[in-house]
Amino acid sequence: MKDPVSDLKVSNRKTFAQFIQLLHKDFLNNPESWQNKTLPDFLDAVSAYTEDIQGYYDNRNLNINADSPDWSTFADIFRGAKIYE
Repeated sequence: MKDPVSDLKVSNRKTFAQFIQLLHKDFLNNPESWQNKTLPDFLDAVSAYTEDIQGYYDNRNLNINADSPDWSTFADIFRGAKIYE
């Protein structure tokens, strides 16, 4: 099953804006797949996942430095915050 939120390659401001629109649509259409359903919970998860994202990259052997983010890093943070506890 295709997941537009996961499948979109975010590489610039325009694709990040598309990603945010898809994320919003996903929340409206699939709220059961979201751990953090309120804005305060989601923002807490964004903050926590921002702190932990380097571990995610390291565990997946991705050569990404979260201290030098690009648009895809921000998308990864929002993807992670959807389900991060």
